[in-house]
Amino acid sequence: MNFSYWEKTTWFKHIDFTIVGSGITGLNCALQLRKNHPKAKILILERDLLPNGASTKNAGFACFGSASELLDDLKIHTKEEMLALVNRRVEGLQILRETIGDKALQFKTHGGYELFTKENKTLFKSCESQLKTLNELLFPIFKEEVFSVVDNNFGFKKIQQQLIFNKSEGQLDTGKMMQALMHKAHHANIQILNGVEVLKYEENQNSVKVITNNFELETQKLCIATNGFAKKLNIDEVKPARAQVLITKPIKNLHIQGTFHLEEGYYYFRNIDNRILLGGGRNLNFKAEETMQMTLTALIQRKLEELLKEVILPQTSFEIDQRWSGIMGVGNQKKPILEKLSPKVFCGVRLGGMGVAIGSLVGKELANLSS
Repeated sequence: MNFSYWEKTTWFKHIDFTIVGSGITGLNCALQLRKNHPKAKILILERDLLPNGASTKNAGFACFGSASELLDDLKIHTKEEMLALVNRRVEGLQILRETIGDKALQFKTHGGYELFTKENKTLFKSCESQLKTLNELLFPIFKEEVFSVVDNNFGFKKIQQQLIFNKSEGQLDTGKMMQALMHKAHHANIQILNGVEVLKYEENQNSVKVITNNFELETQKLCIATNGFAKKLNIDEVKPARAQVLITKPIKNLHIQGTFHLEEGYYYFRNIDNRILLGGGRNLNFKAEETMQMTLTALIQRKLEELLKEVILPQTSFEIDQRWSGIMGVGNQKKPILEKLSPKVFCGVRLGGMGVAIGSLVGKELANLSS
């Protein structure tokens, strides 16, 4: 691009920190950098019009893991490792709430519920039998029992007639969350440039050259916060994972409130503005959903509609209003990758579908790592 003198001196000269990605992690990284370096020049590069990966596409669950997920984690992690994962999610949510405030987040604690299909009776009984042990493990974090068994009072069909209730789970408004974070970044004199995709970078002796689809720039330090798109910048431990979502039109007298997990968390739904938002289904074809393409597939969309008709709203008429998809970053481990890749390049990626919970914490840690 042919920049003017004013453009070069205002936006592209003497940059101290450049952050790739303006999602939850990137914005929190920038805000913490501003606290650490009040006079630094901080620039965020975002490839899309909005922070368009998972941060503005997610379902707005303020959760730390369903009972079946945490018990499954104990099969491949030690108790200490599982509790560390939960503790980081709880800490991340607390940072998010303190940063933005519950009113701006529209944070609500209706609790969370885990549903089990009729075919999953064995899994339900296994989880039910281990709830006491799980609650005892989690007690030092929450100072109370988290999980209990409740009756299905929502009219759900084709499921076990008891649900596992999580009193500590909440929900928030994803759009308002991101709008508030962006407002804080602008107020802190953090520059955000949209429509700029970082293609690669080259580390020099005194700086990092960042090559984008539109221009090149020099920065003292580079922080990568692109999560599901990290592989594009050669962070191969992160796999993209597409999540497909739909939302109904408003439903009169909607009686469902809360956040809900089904089939070990591969499906999830909640109430929002008298609508039902439902997502998931990548377990139907893991390989096909390991993509960075934000498109939809008939296979998953049909399954989501089937769940609405047969399980969630079996006696309620509804219409689909919108459909979309987002890209998460997953891998062989659930622990995020927070690393110094080289003397001037750092990353905070692989949030494992828990970006709302841990994005704020990972962003803060990424800033401290690069400071």
